[in-house]
Amino acid sequence: MAKQKYYVVWEGKQPGVYSTWAECQAQTDHYTGAKYKSYESKAAADAAYKAGWKGNWGTGASGAAKSKGTSSFKRSATVETSEEIDYDSISVDVGTRGNPGPVEYKGVDTQTGDIIFSCGPIKKGTNNLGEFLAIVHALALLKKEGSNKTVYSDSVNAMKWVKQKKVATTLPRDASTEEIWVLINRAERWLQTNTYDNKVLKWQTKEWGEIKADYGRK
Repeated sequence: MAKQKYYVVWEGKQPGVYSTWAECQAQTDHYTGAKYKSYESKAAADAAYKAGWKGNWGTGASGAAKSKGTSSFKRSATVETSEEIDYDSISVDVGTRGNPGPVEYKGVDTQTGDIIFSCGPIKKGTNNLGEFLAIVHALALLKKEGSNKTVYSDSVNAMKWVKQKKVATTLPRDASTEEIWVLINRAERWLQTNTYDNKVLKWQTKEWGEIKADYGRK
């Protein structure tokens, strides 16, 4: 059973503390400059709301503010992350019903939450495969538009696969998964035959709240 989370909305249609992601999303979708974050307990959420977003929103799990002297970007062995949200970007996420199960994905404007593209439901796939397709879809669209916007994802595995230009999954290739494998093969070919300058960054869910493209299926 999923652990109960509480959501603080400092800047939104109706600021406050909410007990479901759907309620938080209703207050922040299409709200320019929305500031919100999830907490593990009601007490922590209430305290954070009372304290205000400064020192809470955009900080690490410890609640300590980021040092201004640190670099805006840092690299790890597997993924690249940012310390501050680049709102001039596309955020992607996947929605599944079972894993494996039907898969859909979308890309949204990180600033406004407006849907830029969506796909699915695809008959059968996995969360990470859907996320991989969403990232490649975003990269292909941005290249076509001549844009160097950042792409955000909350899937470490999908981001690794994009860097490797190849997925590593145990999902079998059979009649039930043919649809997603056709899309995966196409995405891998695109990565192997194209270059791009866009950053693909890890969305810091613990620090920033749920990614803007989240389907709310928690």
